[in-house]
Amino acid sequence: MTRVLASLAAATLALTLMPRLGDRFVYFPSRALDGGTPAQFGFAYEDVALTAADGVRLHAWWVPAPHARTTLLLLHGNAGNISHRLDKLAMLAECDASVLLLDYRGYGRSEGTPSEAGTYLDAAAAYDWLRARGVPAAQIAVYGESLGGPIAVDLAANHDVGYLVLESTPSSIAGVARHHYPWLPVEWFLSAQYDALSRLPRVRAPLLILHSPTDEIVPFAMAEQLYAAAPGEKRLVRLAGGHNDAFVIAAPVYQAALRDFLR
Repeated sequence: MTRVLASLAAATLALTLMPRLGDRFVYFPSRALDGGTPAQFGFAYEDVALTAADGVRLHAWWVPAPHARTTLLLLHGNAGNISHRLDKLAMLAECDASVLLLDYRGYGRSEGTPSEAGTYLDAAAAYDWLRARGVPAAQIAVYGESLGGPIAVDLAANHDVGYLVLESTPSSIAGVARHHYPWLPVEWFLSAQYDALSRLPRVRAPLLILHSPTDEIVPFAMAEQLYAAAPGEKRLVRLAGGHNDAFVIAAPVYQAALRDFLR
């Protein structure tokens, strides 16, 4: 009987810990801002301190454009931090847009530990900061890159925004895991779901999806699923290249699509 109880306890502990262990493969934060600052690209910028609704203090960079028609809230992917998005910042700034680059909790100079619920709060804090600064909701373009895509969808589903841009975005993290590991019961290993597909029908803002058919991490079929689920004005633009470099390899297509959409 003692052995049976011990086995049951071990099994219960394993089932409890597996989702936490699985989530360690979702987030790859870097603390060091070793990618530089916007000043190295010639941009004037402001260090921004934010506080999420649960009290976690966050760090962001505000890069205003002189005659901005749009403000982009950049929600980055699962690795690195905002200092590793400066090449993207340079491209986004050419769209006559101001940019707020946010580091989620646990990334860069932001406090805390990343979690799905926490990243949603972080994005909402950045949105509130823009609104408090006087940026009209209709001028805010929420831009989600990879893992930032489901975070952007959640924000746009719960707040008024002018535009939603999704780059290389998964329909859900569990779906990506099933795609790469079809023989595993991935739901046992993940507590983070980031289910963009179920939230997207609640978004009323115009949608631009940027995705490469040769994305080796997030399959292009997920872009097609998201496009089909979106209820309003929407565009799906095919890029070239891989998951992390499509915006560079297909730079002319990428920038033209953004400029046209944000107009």
